[in-house]
Amino acid sequence: MLRHVPLLEDPRVLVDAATRDDAAVWRLAPDRALVATVDFFTPIVDDAATWGAIAAANALSDVYAMGGTPLFALNLVGWPRETLPLELLGEVLRGAGEVTKRANCLVLGGHSIDDPEPKFGLVVVGEAHPERLLTNAGARPGDLLVLTKPLGTGILTTALKRGTLLEGGLAEAVAAMTTLNDGAARAALAHDVRAATDVTGFGLLGHLQSLLAASGMAADLATGALPVFPWARDQAARGVIPGGTRRNLEAAAAHVRWADDVGELERILAADAQTSGGLLLAVPPERHAGLLEALAAERTPAAATIGRVTAPSADAGPGTIRAARNLAP
Repeated sequence: MLRHVPLLEDPRVLVDAATRDDAAVWRLAPDRALVATVDFFTPIVDDAATWGAIAAANALSDVYAMGGTPLFALNLVGWPRETLPLELLGEVLRGAGEVTKRANCLVLGGHSIDDPEPKFGLVVVGEAHPERLLTNAGARPGDLLVLTKPLGTGILTTALKRGTLLEGGLAEAVAAMTTLNDGAARAALAHDVRAATDVTGFGLLGHLQSLLAASGMAADLATGALPVFPWARDQAARGVIPGGTRRNLEAAAAHVRWADDVGELERILAADAQTSGGLLLAVPPERHAGLLEALAAERTPAAATIGRVTAPSADAGPGTIRAARNLAP
């Protein structure tokens, strides 16, 4: 679809859709740039306020993934006013407002339409220093890959919808999905992380591939090191797999080389479509220990070293992921 987006040659545009990054970046001044993003989706949990909180954290994440600080937001609402009470929408907005308040991000307004299926999200505008951006195009050979939230939200929320998981089984995932990625971004900026992206709908494999393609690199991925939410593996083993996750896994066939020791469940979890996932960070090896300490201090839901960036080769071109249970020495 991106081939239909016009190419831009304005020097003020620092990041656009060409690199499939998390947000657009527009230079205002030599030391200041605007970061803009938009995201919205249908309900993934039963509680309206929790849905609003997850949607807000998810939208804000794109600004943090660029190394930016949110400034203000606009609500986006699709609501079936004839079938769902507006009081329920009020709960959605309340949950979102609690999260934007934590982010010191002002909600200045928004737009709503009558829609047969409820939808909610945010337009978020933030700022960053042009020389301190975290993009997906800066990874270099030897960088270690660190993930700051566990995987499995797509499987778990699908299990809730299908009735194979009670709401309580989703508690840890909800806590992570409503956790801002601001702490992970602070840690990344303080420890010279060279490339970053957040892991959302295209799953870990899709977002890692985009980072590698933009950087002109390949990578080794250790599936045995992937952090996973409780019950996600169990539900996937029962066949509870979202359609988006299956599509991600099919798309991965073009750029992932699976070792024989990687089972079907590990492949599914690596491709699982996430909501409000963690940041995937490429950090120089000499700054790796400091980054892990900083992430621990920030209390990110995870701080897992899951792979290594490598130079492209004749048998593994840019964007290629070699996945095995463990990293080779």
